[in-house]
Amino acid sequence: MNRPPIVAIVGPTAAGKTALSLALAETLPIEIVSVDSRQVYRGMDIGTAKPTPSQQAQVPHHLIDVADPRREFSLAEYLALARTAIQGVHQRGRVPLLVGGTGQYLWALLEAWQIPAVPPDPQLRRELETVAESEGVEALHRRLAQVDPSSAERIDPRNVRRVVRALEIYQRTGTPASRMRRRGDAPFRACIIGLTLPRQELYSRIDRRVDGMMEQGWVQEVRALLDGGIPRDRPAMSSVGYQELAAYIAEDTSLEEAIRNTKTATHRYARHQYAWFRPSDVRIHWLQADSEAEERAHTLAEAHVRP
Repeated sequence: MNRPPIVAIVGPTAAGKTALSLALAETLPIEIVSVDSRQVYRGMDIGTAKPTPSQQAQVPHHLIDVADPRREFSLAEYLALARTAIQGVHQRGRVPLLVGGTGQYLWALLEAWQIPAVPPDPQLRRELETVAESEGVEALHRRLAQVDPSSAERIDPRNVRRVVRALEIYQRTGTPASRMRRRGDAPFRACIIGLTLPRQELYSRIDRRVDGMMEQGWVQEVRALLDGGIPRDRPAMSSVGYQELAAYIAEDTSLEEAIRNTKTATHRYARHQYAWFRPSDVRIHWLQADSEAEERAHTLAEAHVRP
């Protein structure tokens, strides 16, 4: 089988993935497919570091603004849309460039995951969510670690929705979700480029970006979402920063504390991303996010796209 090429840019938040993708688009025949579980939501632009309208005009982008933040957007939905988008890019004689930091989305595409067909159990979900509320999210995550350590390692404890889903699959079937997730044969060959930075440098970059987002009007964006009828308990609003700023708007905390909490939560999220994108993973060509990264990434991508 002659599999068409695909390129991916991965790594922690604030590492410079968007800038690199736009640089590659200047010289390579690519279209960008977002691999970000929050950029799918309409109206969540600043806090998700969504490419700006002018950036999206430079090169075709896919899987951005495809979901209503009032409702849940599942991995299965993402895969269906992304696979259709990738097929369309290949049919146009171009190369899909996957860009983003949601590891679950990326590997689900590259490893051709077949998602377990386990329907939701509303009553069980409410029971598990009650545990998170009464005993804390860490307690619920520890429960998952006891029955499905592989899933627990990859799921941030703060992501209650995903913890609940993994427990739901186990309790409904008796089999860990990580074992039920079957891999298929991906219909393309991939070149994965990873951007990374020393930990403290990455944290400094994150903090500067959060400050910049606040200057761009992030509080007003969150307020508009809440005023638009999106409850604080919606999955979209559990995103890093949105949750903290919603607490400020509800007068549960000060703005200074909300900003501080956002930075701390983003540091934690960046660490968690390395559970999906491991420095030891030989499939990933890791590059330091410095002045030479663009040239090195271009060499890798061009050799893959134009062998």
